[in-house]
Amino acid sequence: MDNEYSYVLAKVRMERAIELLAESKDLLEKGSYKSANNRAFYAIEKGIKALLAITGVEVLTHNGALKQFNFEFVYKGDGTFSQDDYQIVAKAERIRNASDYDDFYIAGKEEAQQQVKNAEYIVKKIETYIHEKR
Repeated sequence: MDNEYSYVLAKVRMERAIELLAESKDLLEKGSYKSANNRAFYAIEKGIKALLAITGVEVLTHNGALKQFNFEFVYKGDGTFSQDDYQIVAKAERIRNASDYDDFYIAGKEEAQQQVKNAEYIVKKIETYIHEKR
């Protein structure tokens, strides 16, 4: 993957991450907390895939994206992304899984608000990082 293509791909993925983030906010406002949790996680994941694009790393699964983010940008990274950032991402995935697959899971307003806030933080941080690396 050449450098120009990598950044075009990252840009397209970031546009989708921002769209998903907006959807999560709309769903939160409507009181659809499980769906807001879902969209918040996918905004984060799409942002992570944008980050991975600039390193030439492609993944096929959510778990693969999270592991590669942790390895490439937390463990090996330049200090921009911290272990705390990874914990936010990992928690977003756990909450998304519960929201999507646990029939008895009750998603609360405060939790969904935090998920959307966390997604906004991570997506913005990723967007800034990619812009600065360009």
